[in-house]
Amino acid sequence: MATDSWALAVDEQEAAVKSVSGFSSRRGGCIIKTSTTAEKTDEEEKEDRAAQSLLNKLIRSNLVDNTNQVEVLQRDPNSPLYSVKSFEELRLKPQLLQGVYAMGFNRPSKIQENALPMMLAEPPQNLIAQSQSGTGKTAAFVLAMLSRVEPADRYPQCLCLSPTYELALQTGNVIEQMGKFYPELKLAYAVRGNKLERGQKISEQIVIGTPGTVLDWCSKLKFIDPKKIKVFVLDEADVMIATQGHQDQSIRIQRMLPRNCQMLLFSATFEDSVWKFAQKVVPDPNVIKLKREEETLDTIKQYYVLCSSRDEKFQALCNLYGAITIAQAMIFCHTRKTASWLAAELSKEGHQVALLSGEMMVEQRAAVIERFREGKEKVLVTTNVCARGIDVEQVSVVINFDLPVDKDGNPDNETYLHRIGRTGRFGKRGLAVNMVDSKHSMNILNRIQEHFNKKIERLDTDDLDEIEKIAN
Repeated sequence: MATDSWALAVDEQEAAVKSVSGFSSRRGGCIIKTSTTAEKTDEEEKEDRAAQSLLNKLIRSNLVDNTNQVEVLQRDPNSPLYSVKSFEELRLKPQLLQGVYAMGFNRPSKIQENALPMMLAEPPQNLIAQSQSGTGKTAAFVLAMLSRVEPADRYPQCLCLSPTYELALQTGNVIEQMGKFYPELKLAYAVRGNKLERGQKISEQIVIGTPGTVLDWCSKLKFIDPKKIKVFVLDEADVMIATQGHQDQSIRIQRMLPRNCQMLLFSATFEDSVWKFAQKVVPDPNVIKLKREEETLDTIKQYYVLCSSRDEKFQALCNLYGAITIAQAMIFCHTRKTASWLAAELSKEGHQVALLSGEMMVEQRAAVIERFREGKEKVLVTTNVCARGIDVEQVSVVINFDLPVDKDGNPDNETYLHRIGRTGRFGKRGLAVNMVDSKHSMNILNRIQEHFNKKIERLDTDDLDEIEKIAN
């Protein structure tokens, strides 16, 4: 695929990649740099979904081995369910198959097995798919777009919407890699900053961009004739609807497209707001959902440590430290301020710890996670928001320096399960230690015990034999 259609200034792109979240907010989608107010709690700290999504893309070195079962709901229940175990079965054009293999895909991932036959079917079928980062979803819809393009026709035929400038560049990178044996195919970026002359028509067959700019190019500036679009992809729908204005812009773009245009929508989550949005954008869809696997606490030993103050909690943690660093550990705090304080205090004691904090840029966060994953630091201090969606397989100890509570101060049982559920994976035994420093936090712990119907035993961190026992 030719890359001469990059009309953006090279220095702007390089800045985007090097300093992913360092832009000020702008229409067309940029990540807004997270506030540095240390006092914000996780509940008050608005999760930057776009930053989280980008972070997950940056730290994925290969596809995730997803154990969730895929549930396929077909538009026509009488149609035979068709899935593929090899890319050859899809009868792709040779140069596309070459591109797939060059990217390191040897066989379809679980989501690709089911989604690709639907996306490549004749006549084209619409699809709503739930797919998390690292499942091969981007490669699947890129393959669908590249398969539908007629290279001889020099006008936009495929349109892909991404929530932010940086996520558009990530998808564009996949298009360029997969299309590299297809030199006549060209790609254009409809993102803020890509200035074209008014009245100019675009000759690139694939356009990827953010909703605000794409809407301008289709309506006000008329760079794109929406009636000629064959495939419309809406990626990261859950991120899209969390961004002001993107939902309405996406719907306005979709209404300009021809009735026979293939509509493909992807989202990591399927909460009601996403589902309502998806149904507005994608008529008569096939649906692929991930059945949520039940997390279990059966393989996790749970303890609590009784303290009377934050300093006592810190001392208890220091007593535990030798035992917990046998494996890798995550320590959760409720606020950024506490996380920063704790990491600094542990460092003063000579312990090697990594801090994952909301004020870091996305690429800095990715670097911290990579070092932790490689075992360069054994202990990661973090808050909920930063650690959401991040899986490090070798974590076997979780310490709740602060118990998880919701914005009303009630136990957040789902977060508790998600935090400590990291430790008991793949049949391994995990360990969770909860720090309790008041009547209120003891009450929270009791309610968590009742909710899960699991007894949490008391641990005396002054008793070295007990610590030895939990470490083995």
